[in-house]
Amino acid sequence: MSAALSVLVVDDEPAARARLRCLLSAVPDLAPPLEAADAPSALALVQGLARPPDLALLDIEMPGGSGVQLASALRERGVRCIVFSTAHAEHALQAFEVAALDYLLKPYTAERLEAALARVREQLARPAPAAALAAPPGHWWVESPSGGRERIALAQLQWLAAADNYVALHLPPRSFLERATLAEVLARPGWAGLFLRVHRCHAVNPAHVRQVSRLAGGEALLTLSGGQQLRVSRSYRDALAPLAP
Repeated sequence: MSAALSVLVVDDEPAARARLRCLLSAVPDLAPPLEAADAPSALALVQGLARPPDLALLDIEMPGGSGVQLASALRERGVRCIVFSTAHAEHALQAFEVAALDYLLKPYTAERLEAALARVREQLARPAPAAALAAPPGHWWVESPSGGRERIALAQLQWLAAADNYVALHLPPRSFLERATLAEVLARPGWAGLFLRVHRCHAVNPAHVRQVSRLAGGEALLTLSGGQQLRVSRSYRDALAPLAP
C-alpha cells in the first residue's frame, strides 16, 4: 500500500485555504494538509519537518514573498512537486519557468484538482533525478560552458551581477549564469548573509573585498581580490558598515 500523499497549502486568504482543505479532504490516500499563510511561515514549517511534503500548493501573490520565489526555496528543501493555485492568470509563464507541474486558476473544480494530483502522483512514481546532485551546504550546482554541470563553493564567488533575466555568478576567471533575479538569488537558503548588496545591479562577497575607496556624493568603490572594481551606490552605502570603519 502506497504512503499517503503529503501536501503543504500556502495561501494568505483563510477562505481560500478552507476551500482547498475541503476539496483535499475528499481525496483518498491524502494526509491532512499542512497550512501556512505566507512564504516565511511555510519555510519555517518545512524546516521543522523530518521529511518534506511531497507537494506544495502555492498561491502567487502573498505578503512576505511571492509564490514563485517560495517554490524555488521549497525545492531546495526537498519538496519535489509544485502546483500553483491562484486567481491571477498572468503569472503562468513564471510558474512554469520554475517547473511547476500544474497551474490551477481559481475558482476551480474538484475534478480539476484531482487531475493535478494525478500528475503529482505520476511524478512521484518516478525516481528523483536530482537526489544524487544535492549539493552539500555551502555549495551550488551550475551549468558549465561545456554543457554539463559543475559544483562550486559559494565562498569562492566574488560577486553577483544582474544581467537581464539572469544573474552572473563571478568566480574569476570564470562566471556562470543563473536564470533568476538578484533578489531571488540573495534570498536562497544558504546564500543569505554570504553576500552584501551594494548596488541595484550587483552584490559582493565581503570576504573578497580588499579595498574600500570613498567617493563624492556618498558613493564608494570596492576593489575585490580578483582586481574587479565595483561601485557602491549612495542608496546602498549603509552596506559598507561591516566592510570599513
